[in-house]
Amino acid sequence: MRSNLATARDSDSVTLPEVSRLVMLLHGPNLNLLGEREPHIYGTDTLDDYVEFARTAAAEHGLEIEAHQSNAEGALIDHIHSARNRCAAIIINPGAFTHYAWAIHDALAAFDGPVVEVHISNPNAREPWRHTSVIAPVASGSVMGFGKQGYDLAVRAVVARVAP
Repeated sequence: MRSNLATARDSDSVTLPEVSRLVMLLHGPNLNLLGEREPHIYGTDTLDDYVEFARTAAAEHGLEIEAHQSNAEGALIDHIHSARNRCAAIIINPGAFTHYAWAIHDALAAFDGPVVEVHISNPNAREPWRHTSVIAPVASGSVMGFGKQGYDLAVRAVVARVAP
């Protein structure tokens, strides 16, 4: 039997256990290079800037952020597994894994809470191969193209899905 969090994708909100004020924030490959890599697309803010921005947004709603970045798909899957029965939600910027990481898709499908996919740029406004997300079918929703502000929107989406 799945927990009451299983309804997160199927309803407007879900009641969380008291211990679940933690949101896991995951970043995929090459996002450790934010601020250096393609600043004309991703801006000059670093990964630490993004994480701190998300932490501030979450704190305004009584939530905490646990952040991880990895260039390895298996490490991200391990983090997703560790979030089960522990975290209220997952916000994930899967980077290039967005387009082909079916194992991340499957791991997220096994998570009972809300999942928000976030992208700094708008993949749909870029190269055609970026237009497909294998994460979207298991996400509660996606936020894309709003730069750092997208992380605030992702936190707000989580807040809208979790009842106090």
